[in-house]
Amino acid sequence: MRRLTVLYDEGCGLCRRFSRWLAAQPQLVPLEFVPAGSAQARALFPGLDHDATLREITVVGDGGQVYVGDRAWVVCLWATVPYRPLSERLATPAMLPVTRQVVAAFASLRITATGEGDDGARRCEAPSRQFR
Repeated sequence: MRRLTVLYDEGCGLCRRFSRWLAAQPQLVPLEFVPAGSAQARALFPGLDHDATLREITVVGDGGQVYVGDRAWVVCLWATVPYRPLSERLATPAMLPVTRQVVAAFASLRITATGEGDDGARRCEAPSRQFR
């Protein structure tokens, strides 16, 4: 894999913060950030369900691989120099369910039960999971 395109929801506080944070990380695999549902996203990936990409983060590899939700968060971390080892741990069945909270912690965004982040913006519609 030589490049990943991250389709993120511009209206989601978690997605926006994570995208900015991720863009600042040293990358092993270059990441391109494209607003989900945008004309650019539709032109790049005409076969995707673009309504679904607005509900959940989606990452597309240069070979056509599509990662959605928790797996997309993990592959984003995998693309970075400092977080590749963590991504490999998060990819395990036992850890995958807490991936979203780990990502939120990195982005310094608290996820609330109301469906908003601490910046008042909505977050992805997928159900949140809590640390136990």
